[in-house]
Amino acid sequence: MNPRYPVYIISKGRATTGSTARVFHRLGIPYSIVVEPQEEEAYRATTRGGDVLVLPFSNLGQGGIPARNWVWDHATATGAERHWIFDDNITIFRRVHKNTIFPVGDGTFLRVVEDLVDRYENVPMAGLQYQKFAPQRSMLPPVYLNTRIYSMILLSNSETLRWRGRYNEDTDLSLRFLKQGKCTILVNAFIGDKVTTMVMKGGNTDELYKQTNNRREFADALAAQHPDVVKVVWKFGRWHHHVDYQPFARNRLVMRPGIIIPQGRDEYGLRLVPVDGTTDVR
Repeated sequence: MNPRYPVYIISKGRATTGSTARVFHRLGIPYSIVVEPQEEEAYRATTRGGDVLVLPFSNLGQGGIPARNWVWDHATATGAERHWIFDDNITIFRRVHKNTIFPVGDGTFLRVVEDLVDRYENVPMAGLQYQKFAPQRSMLPPVYLNTRIYSMILLSNSETLRWRGRYNEDTDLSLRFLKQGKCTILVNAFIGDKVTTMVMKGGNTDELYKQTNNRREFADALAAQHPDVVKVVWKFGRWHHHVDYQPFARNRLVMRPGIIIPQGRDEYGLRLVPVDGTTDVR
């Protein structure tokens, strides 16, 4: 089973190293990879199983923001209600099942998230948890409500907000939706792993990260946008932003009219299958 909404990857400088497209190709998930015109040929030569979409601009020095907003407009023009947007350095997707993590074998996990989000009329932004925050044998609820959504994002095309700034754009967008009284859903039942920030060349590593002072600019920019809930702190050898999401704990999900939730548990046909000495979910 595949997602019903269009799937996009934004990528720059990673025609041969970007991992998300390879994962989607292996899983049989239709996707489009969005690139700047000077890299079109390189990406067409290496992209398998997906479409290459070419941006009408290049080298703006604004990180991924212009590409993200272009994707939003492109997805809206298709008539889709929502769209997925992924970073280009995701290495694997997994299901968390009985406190154990298993690789997924197809695109069903994205359809599950879509069906969950489509139950509600006030969830403009949802996404998957990072694996590092859902380690093996951890006891997590299936979802977290009203927190930040990073890197693996499902967005409503009908929203008027758009990506902005240069740094921490995913946290900023999450906070702006939450300040409207809406909800975000971070899914722990399905997770993704990615290459650590600033390790892989290309993307924001070359365009933004190397130009910062231990990422102080990142934290300061978010604090300036949201001084009511963001503080700048030093930990783990660099500057970080610290966000207080407690003010949004009262944001409540609003069920769409006419939604009937079936009784019992729907596994969407997922089952555990041994593959080459390991087990994945199909």
